[in-house]
Amino acid sequence: MRKPVIGVMGPGESADTDLLLHAEELGKRIAENGWILLTGGREAGIMDAASKGAYEAGGTVIGILPGDNHTGMSNFVSIPVLTGMGHARNVINILTSDVVVICGMGHGTASEAALALKQGKPVILTKVTEPDTQFFSRQSGAPIDYSDDVEKVIAWIKKQIM
Repeated sequence: MRKPVIGVMGPGESADTDLLLHAEELGKRIAENGWILLTGGREAGIMDAASKGAYEAGGTVIGILPGDNHTGMSNFVSIPVLTGMGHARNVINILTSDVVVICGMGHGTASEAALALKQGKPVILTKVTEPDTQFFSRQSGAPIDYSDDVEKVIAWIKKQIM
């Protein structure tokens, strides 16, 4: 049986300490559930923090990298995918994920959230603003939810993949 792939998307360099700790805990809990974590693969922000949490919990981490080499790759990526696509790799991030977790918000993250909803992927928003939540909730025909509680995020993911 194929393991579920859970994408965690969020800002890179602009992520603050609270957001990084939240992403690390999400990554850890994803791995503890036996799911595969997918991130943008870079050694920055949410990508690196979630990857660290999953990797240190013994999980598998797929990193969808923007370049055609390993430069800037997180040390916690188990399976690097070199795309040479820059930001266009966001399409791969979303299409490969069974469920998408949006952790924090930035320009690239917003594009991933929009693409996930357009593709009908289940999306859960965490650590985003109320206006962000309202905006994406209005756009959705796909399952969407919001929680800042890691355990509630994990419980919601379980419902989506069962």
